Amino acid sequence: MGFVNFIIGLLHDPRAAIASWIAMGPLAAYGFVFLIVFVETGVVFFPFLPGDSLLFASGFFANDGGFNVMALLGVVWVAAILGDQCNFMIGHFFGGKIIESGKVKAMTPERVEKTQAFLDKWGHLAIFLGRFFPFIRTFVPFLAGMGGMHWRSFVLYNILGGITWSTLFTLLGYFFGGIPFVQEHFELLIVGIIVVSLVPTIVGLFKSRMGGRGGGN
Repeated sequence: MGFVNFIIGLLHDPRAAIASWIAMGPLAAYGFVFLIVFVETGVVFFPFLPGDSLLFASGFFANDGGFNVMALLGVVWVAAILGDQCNFMIGHFFGGKIIESGKVKAMTPERVEKTQAFLDKWGHLAIFLGRFFPFIRTFVPFLAGMGGMHWRSFVLYNILGGITWSTLFTLLGYFFGGIPFVQEHFELLIVGIIVVSLVPTIVGLFKSRMGGRGGGN
């Protein structure tokens, strides 16, 4: 329950949560950022963690002096790349057993089907593009490993995607964090980032359900 409460607190008030990490010292602050990014991308059991909004909020604090922006970028690059690599290996060695067990409740048949279709359509490029979609971001490396994608090909797109995604959202927070409007409506912007990032997933699930009903008729 401690980890669940930790995530709830982060979602409820990210500014206060990150400020409390910074107050604990650099090791804790960078460590928590690394942990969230790594777990969201690297552990298939936690696709719901707020990766996009965490990166934006961390960039916001880098603008305010709470983080060193270069050190922060280094941390999120490593976390994103290692996370996807870990997920790929989990899928490669244990993917079939995990899906058969049904223990990953977030891995619904609709989400697996959508992610597999995404992989089939874009091939290796899906590793890069999938970074920008919640849930798909977590499931793509897992299914790529399970499906036997060559490790060297995965590594290349993993590095490119991890650096691009984490840099983009971190620098958005860094460069826009000093704007008074952003500071006054920070929590609202975080909610907006979460909603916007979930839109493609929601639309895809809606289309698949509607398609299924149509096929049934």
